Amino acid sequence: MIKIGIVDDHAIVRSGLRQFLAEHVDLRVEGEAANGREAIDLVRNKELDVLLMDLSMPGQSGLDALAMLRAKAPDMGILILSGYPEEHYAINLIRQGASGYLNKECEPSEIVEAIRTIALGRRYLTPAVAELLAQQLNRKDDAPVHERLSEREFQVFLKLAKGETAGDISKALSLSVKTVSTYRTRLMEKMGLSSNSDLTYYALKNRLID
Repeated sequence: MIKIGIVDDHAIVRSGLRQFLAEHVDLRVEGEAANGREAIDLVRNKELDVLLMDLSMPGQSGLDALAMLRAKAPDMGILILSGYPEEHYAINLIRQGASGYLNKECEPSEIVEAIRTIALGRRYLTPAVAELLAQQLNRKDDAPVHERLSEREFQVFLKLAKGETAGDISKALSLSVKTVSTYRTRLMEKMGLSSNSDLTYYALKNRLID
């Protein structure tokens, strides 16, 4: 029996996933969460094989929670189920510890296939993500600049691009305001940008935020 946790801020999505997964005798949903913080509590209290997690959620997002979830449950699989296309987030997230990435427009049967693959301790790569990984290995200097950011820099970048202040970010990521400012300076240098509005424009242009 594969024990699953569902993390999504929409109750109707969680309900639909729970009902669909219940149709498979080898899958059992052990609990649900509505954001990254609740996901951490869920993992702390339940022994899960695979966590099925949305990316964009209010409060603590899936991206914010990923490192802590991976630290708390290193053997648990984490399957990201996101509304964003694979080319925008998949590589960064897999690099940061996600076991697989699916767009919410995928066939429901693919979610089950991914869960079963990840429960075996393997990564689940769609053909599109595998192609992206292959392209990344082949290219060097022409990679999008946001792919050169560290995990923390990428988190801070997305939050700044959404208009969050250094104070907001420091609370969400449990960092000091000074540390957030250091990350901001570093990522600005790496990306060759000079203002928060530049970050927002870049993120919108590359469809990293809505």
